[in-house]
Amino acid sequence: MADIAAHSNASAAPRRGLSALFAAIGEFFTTVAASDRRLRQVDYLQSLTDAELAERGIRREEIVHHVFRDTYYV
Repeated sequence: MADIAAHSNASAAPRRGLSALFAAIGEFFTTVAASDRRLRQVDYLQSLTDAELAERGIRREEIVHHVFRDTYYV
């Protein structure tokens, strides 16, 4: 006697489609965030030495607060 098992991947295709959609949406928001002027400023300030930051009156742990000071109350 033989048993035959059939597995259907009918629901796998829509999942792949949804995964691709959400991946594309995530990539879009990542691109938007990365291109934001404020995030570029944070990256720039983080690349400076502590002495260079001190010349600007900023401590390393205050960089994000400094850049977003007019947007968020922290």
